[in-house]
Amino acid sequence: MLRLLLIAVLLVTPGLRADAAPAILVLGDSLSASYGLARERGWVSLLKERLAAEGLPHRVINASVSGDTTAGGLTRLPDLLRRESPEVVVIQLGANDGLRGQDLALIRDRLNELVERAQAAGSRVLLVGNRLPPNYGAAYTEGFQDVFEAVAEARQVPLVPFLLEGVAERWELIQPDGLHPKAAAQPQLLDNVWSELGPLLGVSA
Repeated sequence: MLRLLLIAVLLVTPGLRADAAPAILVLGDSLSASYGLARERGWVSLLKERLAAEGLPHRVINASVSGDTTAGGLTRLPDLLRRESPEVVVIQLGANDGLRGQDLALIRDRLNELVERAQAAGSRVLLVGNRLPPNYGAAYTEGFQDVFEAVAEARQVPLVPFLLEGVAERWELIQPDGLHPKAAAQPQLLDNVWSELGPLLGVSA
């Protein structure tokens, strides 16, 4: 009832702008920027439909950039926080850092700073993790996964451990580059994110 009331207020209140609705900011890389797909077929666009179906008034800002890293996210985040004042920030970065073999402590520190900055601006945060191909070696790949768990625990934020859960092992859902999911995989990516984002918004996953 409260959600429906809020939507009604947004629709009928004179002079109230649509962007007064609470915002969800997605700060990610190519996996959230719909690489190789029409943007409207990516999981972030599907999130807008899920929110509407749940009766939630949130607008979604997709600030994802293909190839982005945690360093790039730190450069872009302050302006996004000032401009959008998001209620929730979904941080989906780190994969490109790992693919470049960057120091794990540095990746952890940058992710921690991203979460800290968003929290300091009054936003709730959802951290979305990833995994690396096995050719990077067990020590590095396991350490990479541990980075996301460590940051989520330290900052007390929910974590999606692996964005590509249920997709990465199914080659029919992966584009020819061997890295990026096809359009058919995007609903699964959304389900993976929604498992933690839904409860954060007060909705059962």
